[in-house]
Amino acid sequence: MKMKNKDLFYNFLVIFLLFIAAGIFQVSTVWGAVGCALDDPDRDVRRFFPESTGYKTFFITIKERGGRPMADKIEEKLGDSFEPIYEHLEVEHPYYQVMKGKEHIGWVFGQNQKGEYGLIQVILATDLNGRILNFYYQRFSSPDASKFRQKLFTDRFRGVTLKDMEAYNPKTGEIKDPDSPLKKIKNPSQRNDIDFRATLRGIKKNLLLFHTFWKEGGQ
Repeated sequence: MKMKNKDLFYNFLVIFLLFIAAGIFQVSTVWGAVGCALDDPDRDVRRFFPESTGYKTFFITIKERGGRPMADKIEEKLGDSFEPIYEHLEVEHPYYQVMKGKEHIGWVFGQNQKGEYGLIQVILATDLNGRILNFYYQRFSSPDASKFRQKLFTDRFRGVTLKDMEAYNPKTGEIKDPDSPLKKIKNPSQRNDIDFRATLRGIKKNLLLFHTFWKEGGQ
């Protein structure tokens, strides 16, 4: 029995929609695999380290360094599970090793973080041990972005270390240590607690991955 034209049309429509859905999924997966690279490394490195003469760039994934066992340890220290798009094991994490001649003087690196309205990109400039020298948002999808970008807020993170960030619980938003310098950092938006907590989580994750790849790994 021949299929009616109406049936042919609906079958074609279903197949077409499946192809569209597969394409959207593929684009999302590829986008999620992209790490937080600097938009303009030459400009940004000089911005944080005006004395620098150059930098070396490294791209590292959790998958190639330790796979699922490493991810489990990082999640345990983070106090939260990885987000499946921005934080899966194949994401390439870029690190910019800042040089002054032959001397290594600092680092610049960033992380993608899911905020209330979408992607937040947290960029840190640190000394050789991972102590924050500067912090800024490269991307911030939020109507409150201007409040978070104010230097009065971002400068509060100068001097913060991974040890300081260990007091922060991303799931509850609580700071366990009453003497932690994080207690002095206040949310710049009275309305937007989600992006404030996302910022703290992104910074903690950023420092944690840096120490995992470059300190504990013996690089």
